[in-house]
This record gives sequence, C-alpha cells and structure tokens, in this order.
Amino acid sequence: MIASEGRSVQLACRVLGVSESGYYDWPGRAPSPRSVRQAWLTDLIREIHVESFQVYGSPRVHAELPLGRGIVVGHNTVALLTRRNANQGPAQPAQATAEARHAHRGGPGRPRLRRT
Repeated sequence: MIASEGRSVQLACRVLGVSESGYYDWPGRAPSPRSVRQAWLTDLIREIHVESFQVYGSPRVHAELPLGRGIVVGHNTVALLTRRNANQGPAQPAQATAEARHAHRGGPGRPRLRRT
C-alpha cells in the first residue's frame, strides 16, 4: 500500500520504528491470538443477535455471554465488535424535553397546547 502510493517504504519503516523485512513479511504471517479470539467472539455475537430476533444490543449480548454461555469477555470488547459488524438493537425512542412534557398541563405562564 505504501509503495503503490509512491511513498518510500524505507522512510515509513524508519518513522514507524519497524524493519523493512518485517514490513514485507507481515502479510504472510498467521493471525494473532487476539484476532482469532475476536473473530470467534464476532461469530458468537452475531449468533446471539440473530437468536434474539435482532433485538439485543451490546449490553444484553454481553450479559448473555458470561451468564448463558460461560464466556468471560469485557463489555467494551462486545460493544466494539458489535459496532464493527453493525449488529445493533432497535433504536430507543427519543426523550421529550422537560418543556414538552409539562406544556400539555398548561399552568401559569405556560400556553396550553391544542391537539390538532
């Protein structure tokens, strides 16, 4: 990618503090344990999301993993993987402002709203 953009690989490696041989070896390396675990967790999260009829968001999926499946995982990891894969629960309804909640009551200094 760096070479295809006409940038110097040597300069980039020097700035990033990596060796050139490491840069060229990187695409052929086996996936790291973290990326393997994240791929596995992503599959589980997707499975739980589908089983819940695509209603569960990351908090409920996170609760399901340790309690229902016995898998210890942090809530931020579940939230990150959920965001990356666009597995989101339904949007929450917007909260009305205090003025809107109290305007229908009509009191001193407040105009009474009419229903149309």
